[in-house]
Amino acid sequence: MPSLFRLFGYVIFFWSNEGAPLEPVHVHVAKGVPNASATKIWITEAGGCIVANNNSKIPARTLSAIVDVLESRSSYIVAQWNDVFGESKFYC
Repeated sequence: MPSLFRLFGYVIFFWSNEGAPLEPVHVHVAKGVPNASATKIWITEAGGCIVANNNSKIPARTLSAIVDVLESRSSYIVAQWNDVFGESKFYC
């Protein structure tokens, strides 16, 4: 499971087996260490973000700040996704 970076005490990561067929580009966000109840955030083709779920119950203000950073780093995230999975498709 590739970890991309840490932010405000949260780890931003991909699961190394996202299933088949490959899901659209997204990250998981969890406090401290990766876990199954992580929040899932889609990265759009335009570099925006859509919160798919907030399973880890990140407070709204913190989640908003995380989304802002993810949007500013979306090109990096997509490049890392392509390195891990070999291709990318987008939710929208």
